[in-house]
Amino acid sequence: VQLQASGGGLVEAGGSLKLSCAHSGGFFRFNEMAWYRQAPGMGRDLVARITTSDKTTYADSVKGRFTIYRDDTKPTLYLQMTNLKPEDTAVYYCNSKPIGPSGPTGNYWGQGTQVTVSS
Repeated sequence: VQLQASGGGLVEAGGSLKLSCAHSGGFFRFNEMAWYRQAPGMGRDLVARITTSDKTTYADSVKGRFTIYRDDTKPTLYLQMTNLKPEDTAVYYCNSKPIGPSGPTGNYWGQGTQVTVSS
C-alpha cells in the first residue's frame, strides 16, 4: 500500500482546507482509513477515522468542523476542515489498515502534509 497526502497549507483562523490522500497498491474499500496529526513536540493523535462500512469517528476537538470521507472511484481519502483554529496547526498524516477476516493485516502511513493556521 502506498499513500500520497496533499492539500496542506497556510490559512487564517476561521478558514477551510481539504486534505487528500491517494491510495494505491491494494483494495481501497477493504481498508480502514484515518487521519492523524502531530503538532511540534507532541505525539501523533487520531483526528478522524472511517471504516470499511463508512462508519466515522472524530476526535472531540474537531467534531462539527471536520468531515472525513472516501471516494472509491479515485481511490482517495479526504478530510474537509472548516472553521480552522490555530490549535489545528500540525502535520497531518493519513493512515491505512487493510482489514482481513481476523482484523487488520497491516498499518501504512502517508508522508504527512503541513497545516498551519494563523491567528
